[in-house]
Amino acid sequence: MTGVAQLAFAQVTGVLAHGVGDRSDLPIPLFYAYAGAFAALVVSFLALGLLWADSRFRGDRAGRVIPLRWPAGPLRVFTLLAVAYTLGWLVAGPADGNAGPYLVYVLFWVGLVPASLLFGPVWRVLNPFRLLPDRPRRPLPFRLGYWPAAVGLLAFTWMELVAPEPAAPATLLVFCVLYGTAQLAGTLLYGHAWLSRGDPFEVYSTLIGQLSPLGRRADGRLVLRNPFDGLDALEPAPGLVATVCVLLGGTGYDGFSSAPAWVNALQSGPLGRAGLGTLGLLVAIAGVAVLYGVCLGLAGLIGGTKGLAPRFAHSLVPVAIGYLIAHYFSLLVIEGQRAIILSLGLDATVDQNAVSPATIATVQVLAIVIGHVVGVVAAHDRSVRLLRPDRAVAGQIPLFLLMICYTIGGLTLLFA
Repeated sequence: MTGVAQLAFAQVTGVLAHGVGDRSDLPIPLFYAYAGAFAALVVSFLALGLLWADSRFRGDRAGRVIPLRWPAGPLRVFTLLAVAYTLGWLVAGPADGNAGPYLVYVLFWVGLVPASLLFGPVWRVLNPFRLLPDRPRRPLPFRLGYWPAAVGLLAFTWMELVAPEPAAPATLLVFCVLYGTAQLAGTLLYGHAWLSRGDPFEVYSTLIGQLSPLGRRADGRLVLRNPFDGLDALEPAPGLVATVCVLLGGTGYDGFSSAPAWVNALQSGPLGRAGLGTLGLLVAIAGVAVLYGVCLGLAGLIGGTKGLAPRFAHSLVPVAIGYLIAHYFSLLVIEGQRAIILSLGLDATVDQNAVSPATIATVQVLAIVIGHVVGVVAAHDRSVRLLRPDRAVAGQIPLFLLMICYTIGGLTLLFA
């Protein structure tokens, strides 16, 4: 349960973070959800193996040029004002009905998902730290890669899911100070290159934006493209796998954290809620990473190619996006209303029936299934490019099993 969901629950709003009520409210039984997901994965895997013998995606070389320019400067100034407004709520807002946590957890964190899917890496355009001059004192070390972003995303996920008072203004202010200090120091030292790899929210938005129909070619021009080309354009780099695993593992822990057995363990365990929650979050992320590493290691052995793990990290991005949509769709629709009402001081109430349980459940199941099918397609295209031709299909079997394991886990947490 997210920080905002915990706050809403404490205020007796009756809205769960991502739940749709009891399992009987779901439009389809779990068995049929499993059957549909497996059928989609098996059919796509077989069809790709039979009909897709050569790599078809062209990465950042693809796309039709769009004669459009984003007014980045004014947008970043507006974003800076919005950040100041949010901080004002956190510093001086009332204890009850404070809009700050809703603006951070719902409109910003969750809202970045649909915004980035539609318009590409929007936080790169909006990021107020890009108002700072791009005057690096030294080049960004390649070995640093995405590791700062992975750490930052882990810190935010910990605050949202594990911290004793995740929706308390003081908790959010501490995180904002630490985040702002790290980005300011990194930008002054490494220039804007730091923000592309070290700002957790810019990396988060950029990864999601790889599947947007809007993107940029290698020459920097804005283009309309096949989203698979955008996904293929994601270059392997140190820490990329860790970053995606943080997103996957954190969302998985989020789904598991509301299970009654785990809630009881958090309340009565010897490590305390924060200690056991931290351990559970790290185990979830490590489990995702270990499973990925083992399957890619087997794929390399079968396919006759080493070092595949960084090169297939892009195939996990649509899986992570599917999980994010499944877990946060209802939160955005329901609590997004509350964020707007509180932040603007509107005399209105939240429509708890804005979407039906059947609609929520359908979106959740489709998001997970489609995310995995897209991951299978992306992995296949990369496989026929990198693996030995006579072993390209056989080498994908561990990747296919990986997607099945992630699908089982995602659907199980969704219906549990």
